[in-house]
Amino acid sequence: MTSVLVALVLVLGLSLLVVGLVRLAFVPAALVFEARRRRDAPGPAGCGPMFPDAPFVSVVVPAYNEAVVIENCVRSVLRTEHPAFEVVCVDDGSSDDTFERMERLAAEFPQVRALRQENAGKGAALNTGIAAARGDVLVLVDADGLFRPDTVTRLLRGFRDPRTGAVCGNDRPVNLDRVQTRLLSLISHVGTGLMRRALDVLGCLPVVSGNIGAFRRDVLDATGPLRTDTLGEDLELTWRVHREGYRVTFAPDALVYAESPSTVRALWRQRVRWARGLLQVTGMHRSMIGNPRYGPFGIYLVYNTAAQIVAPFVQVLALVALAVLVAVDGPEGWVPASWWAWVLLVGLPLSLGLLLLAVGLDRAPGDLRQLWTLPLWPVYSTMMTLVVLDAARLELGNAENRWNKLDRTGTVSVRGLVDDDGPGS
Repeated sequence: MTSVLVALVLVLGLSLLVVGLVRLAFVPAALVFEARRRRDAPGPAGCGPMFPDAPFVSVVVPAYNEAVVIENCVRSVLRTEHPAFEVVCVDDGSSDDTFERMERLAAEFPQVRALRQENAGKGAALNTGIAAARGDVLVLVDADGLFRPDTVTRLLRGFRDPRTGAVCGNDRPVNLDRVQTRLLSLISHVGTGLMRRALDVLGCLPVVSGNIGAFRRDVLDATGPLRTDTLGEDLELTWRVHREGYRVTFAPDALVYAESPSTVRALWRQRVRWARGLLQVTGMHRSMIGNPRYGPFGIYLVYNTAAQIVAPFVQVLALVALAVLVAVDGPEGWVPASWWAWVLLVGLPLSLGLLLLAVGLDRAPGDLRQLWTLPLWPVYSTMMTLVVLDAARLELGNAENRWNKLDRTGTVSVRGLVDDDGPGS
């Protein structure tokens, strides 16, 4: 048992160190993003240089059993400062009163339309909404998302030139009432604050978040509808945007606040779904991996596949090998002699430095109040490794594509996003 524990700590520590060193290599690109952003002009209509006039925007909101959150979501979108928009709500055969709430909103606000279909999944609901939408730009969101008044405008500024086909916004947790959600609110900055900025500059942003993403209508006409045979429909659509030769950019100031999983079980199910989506999309688009025809994105997919799919299996093999070696040789020769050696081994200074940089880039110093949750970060990292293994098991067994949607709580811990007397407040 001691040998397994020592091996686990060594593999986890070295993995964190390697990941930190890789992320360190992306820092210069993230800083270039910030330097460029200061020079970006808002454009004549305040919506970026691509739009001389404010484009008509359709916000498409698919929903399945989202009665707890749908009203807050739609009302937050309705407070947008963008002058020309509509909200297309699509109920995917809910068994609760989601559609009735949509209808009440549509009766109250002329910008809102409520549609209903038989249960067919999120991708199909998005396709229904896109087909009914009238906008030149389509913003695809989740039903628990809460917008700020400037979210849509900031998102549109991400369309910097005619080569930009899609823009990814910046999603933040809204339910900061659990230790787990507080941890996620902090460590998620490494992905949003650092990596998305860097990948934008490199032309390699691999996914437009399903929580907040904008697509040009003509680009969606070129890519075709969302696929309904994958759990990673947002990831798959983004890869098709790259395949068509368009850029995908990041708009860090286009904020949407959405619920994070508040229990370990919910987190596990969500991340397994994401991992299965990655495996499915990688198989669908394997011809893009390493293919120079798709520019930097094709080359980046080699790293993405190695880091996201291959690395977890390597970690497990290394764990087994080290456990055997430690059992044979004894732990003395493998365990660092001092606490400082342990700190360096697991890459804590590097990980903490990157986290602080990411929080600074996201201009979210308030989230540093959650620093006390950081001892759980290695546990989270270990869990994410196991998630990929379980996802691979399910894919090899041809398991059903279950959405495993989060059970919403309606908790809103961020002030100013909902009306004081509104639903869910």
